[in-house]
Amino acid sequence: MSLPRTLGELRCSPFSEDRLRARRIKDELRDNLMIKLRRPGPIFSGIVGYDDTVVPQIVNAILSRHNFILLGLRGQAKSRILRALTTLLDPETPYIAGCEIHDNPYSPICRRCREEVTRLGDATSISYLTPDHRYVEKLATPDVTIADLIGDIDPIKAARGGHELSSEFTVHYGLLPRANRGIFAINELPDLAGKIQVGLFNIMQEGDVQIKGYPLRLPLDVALVFSANPEDYTARGKIITPLKDRIGSEIRTHYPASVAEGITITTQEAWTQRNGYHLHLPKYVQEVIERIAFAAREDKKVDKRSGVSQRLPITCMENVISNAERRTIHHNEKLVVPRISDIYAAMPAITGKLELEYEGEMKGADYVGRELIRAAIAKTYDDYFNGVNMQQVVQWFDLGGEIQLTDTASAGEVLQSLRGIQGLMDKLVKVAVGPKESAEVQVSAAEFILEGLYAHKRIGRSEERVFTAGEKQPKRPEPGFGREEPPVRPRRPLN
Repeated sequence: MSLPRTLGELRCSPFSEDRLRARRIKDELRDNLMIKLRRPGPIFSGIVGYDDTVVPQIVNAILSRHNFILLGLRGQAKSRILRALTTLLDPETPYIAGCEIHDNPYSPICRRCREEVTRLGDATSISYLTPDHRYVEKLATPDVTIADLIGDIDPIKAARGGHELSSEFTVHYGLLPRANRGIFAINELPDLAGKIQVGLFNIMQEGDVQIKGYPLRLPLDVALVFSANPEDYTARGKIITPLKDRIGSEIRTHYPASVAEGITITTQEAWTQRNGYHLHLPKYVQEVIERIAFAAREDKKVDKRSGVSQRLPITCMENVISNAERRTIHHNEKLVVPRISDIYAAMPAITGKLELEYEGEMKGADYVGRELIRAAIAKTYDDYFNGVNMQQVVQWFDLGGEIQLTDTASAGEVLQSLRGIQGLMDKLVKVAVGPKESAEVQVSAAEFILEGLYAHKRIGRSEERVFTAGEKQPKRPEPGFGREEPPVRPRRPLN
């Protein structure tokens, strides 16, 4: 069925006058949300880990017809949630064709549209907005002006059209009026200057805006949503109290509660479906990458107020796959299988996501990153090999054995060396790897075991990735046995 293209056709369509006049944007969001709630399935697709915490609060805010703010650290899907609100909008929304603020055909608020409806009547042209066209997003920065958000008087329009400055025909509309009958989102609200935040009062309280002090008022129909980082309240600015008081609901976001949730998010967001070579991504590699972020969020050397973004495991995963892909291309192999050494090679994707405390700055980002990887490996290793006897493998190194495993070595070359380590290949069954698996898969699993033993300090490893026997701590002899006590020197008298 074709959509009505004139006001007359619109009156005879499902877009009735009674429906469009009374149904404002917040009513539309509420109505469509209630339809979704009656159906099985998620309210917002692609949002993981918030089903029992954040999403119910968002549902309550929308059902209450509130303007709301998402408050959380970086990388907690705040912007993604705000953009997902468009799924609660109607597929098509009619407006008067050519109108900058997308006027309701039955009750236009701008002078141009009122005059056009009076002149043309039922012949007035109608256009349609899609949900994406009804979402306007602005990143708050200190240089944002009232003119950017609300609008300004354009003297050029006044001169060319022969209008007075107070005429509606001289207005250059800002982002907020252009979001009329839609959703207007402001990211990082505290970065907005205080006097600009004041400009949002009237639209939130009275539902209209005033431009440049002229007697020109626009009763806009807008749902306002915001995002902010709690750290920004003190670091770069704050939400002024009167504006905060007018925000209906303040909803706190959070990081994934479990490694499984984190893996689901990383798998969803990371670019893993590459063209060219087939990818086999071991589960233990995914777990190690995810646990790096978990370890960083608990490490005292990392600034907890800044947070550790979920983008860390996402970008790390992409770099790990790329490093494995580079090795596969270089050796003309058929299968891309990431190894633990590829995680160390992905250090640039880790250190750039960490804000360090003083202790961390003193030790350096690379040192902190390596310690986080080592802690993540140790934790993951325990999940697979807790209680497994690795004495035979450790003894092989204690008897003088050593092996070098670089991230650039081919799987076939490394596998021959690994088979010489007594008892190592038999343990691969713990990570579901058998002797019939490809060389790439076996090498990755065997390296995971060696890295786990190194993380627990049972064997040693050099910076050149040469695995050797672990350093044995010598027992300190008791005083008087095996060594002489140093003579006590008399103190020199003070002058």
